[in-house]
This record gives sequence, structure tokens and C-alpha cells, in this order.
Amino acid sequence: MHVQEWLETVPAVAVYALVGVVIGLESLGIPLPGEIILVSSALLASQHGDIDPVVLGASATAGAIIGDSIGYAIGRKGGRPLLAWLGEKFPKHFSEGHIATAERSFEKWGMWAVFFGRFVALLRIFAGPLAGVLRMPYWKFLIANVLGGIVWAGGTTAVIYYVGIVAESWLKRFSWLGLVAAVLVGLTSMLVLKRKAKKAAPAIAGE
Repeated sequence: MHVQEWLETVPAVAVYALVGVVIGLESLGIPLPGEIILVSSALLASQHGDIDPVVLGASATAGAIIGDSIGYAIGRKGGRPLLAWLGEKFPKHFSEGHIATAERSFEKWGMWAVFFGRFVALLRIFAGPLAGVLRMPYWKFLIANVLGGIVWAGGTTAVIYYVGIVAESWLKRFSWLGLVAAVLVGLTSMLVLKRKAKKAAPAIAGE
């Protein structure tokens, strides 16, 4: 079953909880499709009045911030042995090469790596634990974590929600032409954010 179709079968409070938990676990360092769940839920909110986009965005933001903070604490306590253990459990995501590129991003960009890491799938998983392992001062991490969580989770929810509203309205008036135009506007907004994020993380962008 498609993610959005499955979400339609559960109550709103369960959607809020699911989004918060999945994004929290992803931010903690567990490879999960947090962005897919968030986008699907925001689109569902635009089509069903039972789901409040503000509450949804707040749940996603809280999950992102809390998950990253827990990941930071675990990384600080576990150190590099933790990265080695994660490499054994999740070799696709925590290979030595991925860890090395993430470390270079952190060493060069510091707080910005945490902030923009929200918009890059690999760094989104690494940010919390790696910041802890590298002993980034917690106050710096917290500022970047909170701001990044708000901009990414809240921004993604708002963009997808309003794209869904506009697409539905235009679809009634102009059929597929309106839908295509609305989707293009939403995709352009997301691509601009992702491009800026990749510029701030050159290792992930292929440097």
C-alpha cells in the first residue's frame, strides 16, 4: 500500500505521532524514510480537514529536534566505537567512506553542517551522532539543531501543504494543467532549498 493511502486509514493523532517518531528516529541515526512520511502527511493534510498542518509541522519539528539531541548525547557518550558499530549494522549508510565525507563537512562547516544537514539525506542521519562524537559544543549544536529542525520540518510541511491546496483548486478549474503548474512551483521551491544545502555540504555534493 502507498504511504499516503495507508495514512488515510489512521486517525489524525496517530499521523502526528507517526511523523514525530519516524523523523525522531531518523534524526537519532536510524535510516528511516522521514522525508517521505512528512511529505505524504502534509499532502494528506491539504486534502483532509481532520489533519491540522500546524500540529503536523510542530510534531515533525519536535521529532527532528529531540531525535537529533538524543543522537548527539549517544554520539558523545559512545564515541568512535559507536560509529564502528553502526557501520556493521548499517553498512550502506555508515560505511567508512560516508563517515569520512560527513566528518569533512563538519570540520569545514561546523554549525552549518548541522543546519543544512537537515536538507541532505545522508547528513540528516549523521548530524546528531557525529556532532556528539566530534565533541561539538552543545550550545552550538542546539542552536543549529533547533533552527534547522524548524526550517526543514516546518518549511517542508508548509510548502507541500499549500502546493496540495493550490493543486486541488487549480485541478478543479484547469484540470491537469493546473496540477502540473502547482507541482512545478512546489518542486522548484524544494530544489532551491536542497541546492543551497548541498552548497553548504560540498562533500555530499560530490567534492
